[in-house]
Amino acid sequence: MGKKTDQIDARSLEKARTLFETGDIDRIEVGTVAGLCEIHRYLFGGLYDFAGKVRTLNIAKGGFRFANALYLDAILPVIERMPAGTFEEIIAKYVEMNVAHPFMEGNGRATRIWLDMMLKKRIGKVVDWRKVDKDLYLQAMERSPINDLELRTLLGGALTDRTEDREVIFKGIEQSYYYEGYEA
Repeated sequence: MGKKTDQIDARSLEKARTLFETGDIDRIEVGTVAGLCEIHRYLFGGLYDFAGKVRTLNIAKGGFRFANALYLDAILPVIERMPAGTFEEIIAKYVEMNVAHPFMEGNGRATRIWLDMMLKKRIGKVVDWRKVDKDLYLQAMERSPINDLELRTLLGGALTDRTEDREVIFKGIEQSYYYEGYEA
């Protein structure tokens, strides 16, 4: 990673901590596209011009091409309307949002917070990301559009009801940045 990318990641990580420390997280809509855009804007505002804005260009990562930008305006409302009352439904919605990959950069970090918000509100749990192996997670995410059982098993084993525990929240945020290649 380049120095500029590391600086952006460090600043964004600090913004992620602030999102929770200030209680601003509690003012964000849970499970909506608008809520996800607000999380992204909060994390990357002032760092990227596109913070909180749905992308207009096509992107790919590791040979996987995400949803075509031309269709995002049609796809995102459908994902938003997906049921999210059970763990299985929430994971299915998370997987679909990952395939859509609505932002140019920062999708993983923003959608993991979005996921935890849905889990907390709907089932009273969050993922203790410290218990989720990076390589297993990335492999499960890669395969999840075909079958999300592996991802459900991995994340289900890391659920905790410690939804207000600062250590769980902040170590989880750090872990999320680690998944994206940033190491503080």
